[in-house]
Amino acid sequence: MQQTEATPPAAPKPGAEPRQLRELALLFLRLGTTCFGGPAAHTAIMEDEFVRRRGWITHERFLDLLGAVNLIPGPNSTEMAIYIGYLRAGWRGLLLGGICFILPAMVLVTLIAWAYVEYGSLPQFASLLYGVKPVLIAIIAQALWGLGRKAIKTKLLAALAVLVIAGSLLGLDGLSMLLGAGVVVALARGVAERGRDPRGTLKALAVMAAVVVAIIATVYLSSRIGAAARTEPSLSALFLYFTKVGSILYGSGYVLLAFIQTDLVDRFHWLSTPQLLDATAVGQVTPGPLFTTATFIGYLLNGLPGAVVATVGIFLPSFAFVAVSGPLVPRLRQSPIAGAFLDGVIVASLALMAAVTWQLARSALIDLPSVLLAAGSALLLVRFRVSSSWLVLGGAVIGLLVKGLGA
Repeated sequence: MQQTEATPPAAPKPGAEPRQLRELALLFLRLGTTCFGGPAAHTAIMEDEFVRRRGWITHERFLDLLGAVNLIPGPNSTEMAIYIGYLRAGWRGLLLGGICFILPAMVLVTLIAWAYVEYGSLPQFASLLYGVKPVLIAIIAQALWGLGRKAIKTKLLAALAVLVIAGSLLGLDGLSMLLGAGVVVALARGVAERGRDPRGTLKALAVMAAVVVAIIATVYLSSRIGAAARTEPSLSALFLYFTKVGSILYGSGYVLLAFIQTDLVDRFHWLSTPQLLDATAVGQVTPGPLFTTATFIGYLLNGLPGAVVATVGIFLPSFAFVAVSGPLVPRLRQSPIAGAFLDGVIVASLALMAAVTWQLARSALIDLPSVLLAAGSALLLVRFRVSSSWLVLGGAVIGLLVKGLGA
């Protein structure tokens, strides 16, 4: 059933519901198996699948969801999967979209963790990533171009995009820039609306201030909750610790690395630094969410039960955040000032994505074959609309062949 852009999704027709849920599950299982490269690449692949190819949601709604997931803690691409599942098939879609996107990575990381414990080393992923990374650059660039043309509607938004890119490259805090961009655009819209509806303008600005305060308070209060230091990493301690991390963590897998280094290595002494680096490497090079680093750590500390508990703990807050905020996102567009706030957050989100892409490109496009692979992928995407998932798999095969021939 076609959904309007201003209302939550209606329940699917009884006859179509099982087919719709099966289609949703199979698609997210495929994406969870083939989506390499982290949140920026995952977002680009989802935009290609759900906006361009299937038309499940519009560019405008996709941008709204992108802004929303950047305002809440947790893994952005997983939260996008949860949101899209909700829009497509209601509350069952919300659960199915997230679980099916997480499950393939969880299974793969658990198998790698088993091999690591049994044999004491990691398989070599360098050849695989050599071919995948240039493809991801092309996919992300295409998504940024399409989304940016829709999102950057004024000179103020363009200026903010440039400032956020510069701030990100200089190492400024991403959440602060997201909130700051939203507040600046909302204030500018408030000034423009002041003469038309003074009371409505003040009310909307008060609501935006309350949203900002609520986000900051949630992050602060969540940071005070966690498992106490224990001599042994019990299942309950693992669950509480990773639930706390999933509730407060903004940023990339490298931010997760800093959290775990401080707590599990330096404070609790549950892990060694080499084990943590190996866990982070596994999260980076496997498909699906980067936060499956927690799966690897859970297996090291408590076997298969630990892997399951740590995975559930770190992703559970994302389901809760989306369940609460999902029905509210469309209503933001009903207020001009609230919509302006969301516009600022969206543009800042795309700017952060662009900064990450620039850093990824510097490490991915290192020689002539990698540059040609990126250019060829861009041509296939734009001219022939080849599926991004097939391009990623093709890039992996080419990377293995090139490195194999080089060896």
